[in-house]
Amino acid sequence: MKQYIFNIHDVVLLMTAAECLLLAVFQSILPTRARHDGRLLTAFLLIIAVASGCTLLLWNDQFTVAPWFEQTLLPYLLFAALLLKGPAIYLYFCSLTQQKIQFNRHQAFHLIPALAVLMCITIFSISSSDLRQVADAGQSLPDTAIEFIWDLASLVPFVYAVAALLQIRRYRHALKDEYSHYSETELHWLSALAWGVLISWSWTMVVHVVAKFSSDVVADYMGIADNYLAFILINAFFAYSLTYAHQLLVTQPQEEARETAVEEEPSEPAIEKVRNAMESDKIYLKKNLNLEQFSERIDLPAKEVSAVINKHFGTNFFEYVNSYRVEAAKALLSDPDKADMTVLDVLLESGFNSKSAFHRFFSRLVGMSPTEFRKQALAAGTATQ
Repeated sequence: MKQYIFNIHDVVLLMTAAECLLLAVFQSILPTRARHDGRLLTAFLLIIAVASGCTLLLWNDQFTVAPWFEQTLLPYLLFAALLLKGPAIYLYFCSLTQQKIQFNRHQAFHLIPALAVLMCITIFSISSSDLRQVADAGQSLPDTAIEFIWDLASLVPFVYAVAALLQIRRYRHALKDEYSHYSETELHWLSALAWGVLISWSWTMVVHVVAKFSSDVVADYMGIADNYLAFILINAFFAYSLTYAHQLLVTQPQEEARETAVEEEPSEPAIEKVRNAMESDKIYLKKNLNLEQFSERIDLPAKEVSAVINKHFGTNFFEYVNSYRVEAAKALLSDPDKADMTVLDVLLESGFNSKSAFHRFFSRLVGMSPTEFRKQALAAGTATQ
């Protein structure tokens, strides 16, 4: 008589765990930049592998292991993984978007939820049977302890998913403070990945709430869907790490940016240096100009250049440089002697290196397309002659 140990849904969990292990090994041997993102992704994959494997062992009654492992060690491994996946993914996003991320005592705070739950498991001697809400004979366990660790296991990852999205939002602002050009493609995919994490872990939290206050049957079906979401998410993470992660521009760490913020108003000499670099030296014509290159060119600290642009000119580096480029493009488009130049030639001559960025900026600042502006400017010039 045949007896099936796994159903198709259990196979998905098993595949997730196995794939995470394989991808973690593959990720660890890939050449990466001198940053922590590769190692953090490897850690995240290993954590998901442990979480998937432990979930399978906890809820599949027909798959047995040594009693000491199932009843004693399994709860520690499961909840350590569930409560560390949030910090791992948040730090991964930070390492992708920041120039350097240092692991110090402040990062140790991310371990507090996991340590609190592991301590709770130890104090109340929580076993796998307790986690399934099946109390062992002769054992008294406060229901609040089990509820607390399951609540925390569903809430903490959700909080870190929100934090990852906020980190990407800060990253967008930092890019505009430090770069005159950046690609939106990698950023859109990074945002999509973060939203995928938030949706997946929000779903996990909803499953927990439904199981707690409503129907266990409905929660079981929702939990199965959650396993499929996790499998899709893991593949998306690895695909992103191979295709787009290495193309992201890095920004100044948030802590360092706060430390170097200039409180007082910028000096007149600093303002003149910045203005002369733009109006006399036309530094904006340099493609892919960033704040560091700008500050080196005029021999001013980057924080002071940023303060001049933010406080005196009331804008960010991205807008400031590209507004000059648009003015240069307008001059070329309205010059009858340059009428034979294509729009592509004009945008390259003005310092832009992206057609989409040029059209987006020009249309927003001028109120019409470059072609329309050229027609009107040349027609007005002819009429005045």
